[in-house]
Amino acid sequence: MCPPEHFSVTYSINPWMDPGKPVDLSLALTQWEHLRDHYRALGHTVEELTPQPDLPDMVFAANGATVVDGRVLGARFAYPERTGEAAAHQDWYRAHGFTDIGEPQHVNEGEGDFTVTASWLLAGRGFRSSPLAHGEAQEFFGRPVIGLDLVDPHYYHLDTALCVLDDTRDDAVMYFPEAFSPGSRAVLARLFPDAVLATRADAEAFGMNAVSDGHHVLLPQAAHGLFEPLRARGYEPLSVDLSELLKGGGSVKCCTAELRG
Repeated sequence: MCPPEHFSVTYSINPWMDPGKPVDLSLALTQWEHLRDHYRALGHTVEELTPQPDLPDMVFAANGATVVDGRVLGARFAYPERTGEAAAHQDWYRAHGFTDIGEPQHVNEGEGDFTVTASWLLAGRGFRSSPLAHGEAQEFFGRPVIGLDLVDPHYYHLDTALCVLDDTRDDAVMYFPEAFSPGSRAVLARLFPDAVLATRADAEAFGMNAVSDGHHVLLPQAAHGLFEPLRARGYEPLSVDLSELLKGGGSVKCCTAELRG
């Protein structure tokens, strides 16, 4: 995770960003700290990346790389405003003992568009990551990649439209069907027939931008329609408020890079 010490919205690279809407930096930092402290209270280790003043979106640490089985595939950002983040993340991984780090040739925005299930690597495309990045990831990780087409610019990354609920024992997910093309919806229905399906209201509250440890699911408190369906499947939803960071188009998952292996 990366604290939002320099978070601001001075440009717009997704529909949620409005440079005319002021950011309460103190509140953003407090909300972020609550999320970090939630993880630690649940017994998880949280490592922190040092923010850089010229990179206001660094708080969205999920975009910096994808880590599977201890291997790190770096990011290559679509917009120049975020390009500098890639090197900062790779430097962190090298400094913390990761040695198998891949330098991407094609645009991918880390866990924004890559997410891991027990069986597959799901990969979004349509607004940010290049379709060519999917084959690159498959070769690097040696895992089958399932490409999914995003069609609504409000759900510009896969992690705004789909959340993996269990990436170890089974292939449990929740997703917002209308964010995907008809063909991708059919693929998701075939792969995940028991998925939790989100309403538009819960998707607009960034309810899909959640993190699950296989039991606890941390998600925005405004996505209240998801709480009972999650409980019915044996999960414990925990609500957090990241409303200030939503002004930049991110929430729980965007703030969280998962170190697998």
